[in-house]
Amino acid sequence: MNFPVFLTGLGMGLSLIVAIGAQNAFVLRQGLKGEHVLAVCLACALSDAALIVVGVTSFARVSAWLPWLDPAMRFGGAAFLALYGARSLWAALRTNDALSVAAAGEPSSLAATLLACIAFTWLNPHVYLDTVVLLGTISTQFPGQELWFALGATTGSFAFFFALGYGATLLRPLFANPVAWRILETIIALVMWGIAAKLLVGT
Repeated sequence: MNFPVFLTGLGMGLSLIVAIGAQNAFVLRQGLKGEHVLAVCLACALSDAALIVVGVTSFARVSAWLPWLDPAMRFGGAAFLALYGARSLWAALRTNDALSVAAAGEPSSLAATLLACIAFTWLNPHVYLDTVVLLGTISTQFPGQELWFALGATTGSFAFFFALGYGATLLRPLFANPVAWRILETIIALVMWGIAAKLLVGT
């Protein structure tokens, strides 16, 4: 095992994933609600792992084969994020009882939750930029050791998502206050809309 290369991959993976984004906000929300946390964390981490492997092995060929992918993902992702942001804002405006962590309405089904989770991951072009392009490019600095770099970055993704999803339980006493839950939903809405705007202008 090439431990320095592994640590480089781990550090780069964590540095790209810890920024507040739509996917992380969704994982945090599910962790606070205590709904399908294992499935959500696993889906996010496995998706990242798949994209990291693609980036490390063939990121240049993917972009050359599918020149239409970037605009399609940008506009599709922007539409999805805009709609989810509106949903979060609507949740923030609902009554206190419906917004409390203990009584957040009917829980979402596993299928619906995983569908939303996968959409947050695979419809976000920034995920491809981080995993496929950036990590793929950096991995070329370690010829013959790309596997250890990819393993380090993947380990970072697993560690982060599970820490975020299950660590959110420590914040439940705070978010048992409906006001805190309203603020979170509003922040999530703003994050979604901000990312959607960036996608539309191509930044």
